[in-house]
Amino acid sequence: MAYASPGTDTSTDPDADDKNQMFELGHLAANDAFDSGSKSKDGLGPKALRRLAQNREAARKSRLKKKAYVEQLEASRLKLAQLEKELQRARQQGIFISTPGNQSHSTCGNGTLAFETEHARWLEEHNKLINELRAAVNAHSGDGDLRRIVDSIMAHYCESFRLKGAAARADAFHVLSGMWKTPVERCFLWLGGFRSSELLKLLASHLEPLTEQQLASICSLQQSSQQVEKVLSHGVEALQQSVTETLASGSLNSAGSSSNIADCTALMEAAMTKLGTLENFLQEADNLRLQTLQQMQCILTTRQSARALLAISDYFSRLRALSSLWIARPQA
Repeated sequence: MAYASPGTDTSTDPDADDKNQMFELGHLAANDAFDSGSKSKDGLGPKALRRLAQNREAARKSRLKKKAYVEQLEASRLKLAQLEKELQRARQQGIFISTPGNQSHSTCGNGTLAFETEHARWLEEHNKLINELRAAVNAHSGDGDLRRIVDSIMAHYCESFRLKGAAARADAFHVLSGMWKTPVERCFLWLGGFRSSELLKLLASHLEPLTEQQLASICSLQQSSQQVEKVLSHGVEALQQSVTETLASGSLNSAGSSSNIADCTALMEAAMTKLGTLENFLQEADNLRLQTLQQMQCILTTRQSARALLAISDYFSRLRALSSLWIARPQA
C-alpha cells in the first residue's frame, strides 16, 4: 500500500494533463520562434552584412558632412554680418571726408584710401581755383587772366580723371559706387561720375546768349554724348547679364564634394575675368567726360567757358549741401 499525504493527490487528473501538455507545446513553440529568428539573423550572407556596414558608414559620413556644412554656413553668415557693419561704418565716415588728413575707410585697401586722400586734396585745390575764377569774373578781368585760370581748372580736371583711373585699377567697384562722395551725389552717379549729356543740358541756361553756330555745336555734342553713354550703359548691362549666367551655370552637386569645389572654382575664375573688364567701362566714361569739357571749351568764348565752369562747380556744391541737409534733417 502506498502512503498518501493529506496534501498530495496521486490520482490522475485528465484536465491537469491537458494543461501541462498545452504549456509544454507553447514553450516549444516559443523556442522554435526564437530559434527561427536567430537563424534568420545568422543566416544573412557576407554580402548583406557588408552592405549593412557600408550603409551605416555612409550614414555616419553624411551626418558629419552635414554638420560641417551647417558650421560653414554659420561662419559665412557671421562674416557677412561683420562685413556689412564695416561697410556701413565706412559709408558713414565717407560722408565727412573734407580734409587732407582724414584717413577713414581703412578697410578699402591702400589704393582706394590713397585715392580718397588725394581726392580731398584735389577738391580743396579746386575750390581755390574756382574762388579765384569767380573773383576774376566779378572784377570783369580781361580775357587773358580768365584764360589762364580756365586752363588751370581744365588741367586740374585732367588730374582728377587720372586719380580716378588709378583708383579703378585698384578697386573698380569703389569708383563705380562713388564711395568717396556724399549720398545725394551718389544718387546721380553714372559709371562713377556725371553724365556729359545732362551736364550740357544744365549749362544751356547759363551760357546765353549763344550764336547759332554755338547752339548747333552744343546740340551736336549733346547728341554724340548721349549715344556714347547709351553704348556704355548697354555694355555694363551685358556684362552684368554675362556674370549672372556664369554664376547660375554651376551644377547642383553635393556640398563639399570634390566635383562641386572644382566647378565652383572654375565659375569664380570665369566671373572674375569678366568683372575685370569693368575698369575699361569706367575709363571710357571718364574719357567721355573729359572730351566733353574740352570740346565745350573749344565751342565757347573764354568768358562763357569761365561762366560754365562756375556753374558746374556751383551745381556740385549744392548737391553736397543738399546731402548735408538731408543727413541733418529732423527724424520723425
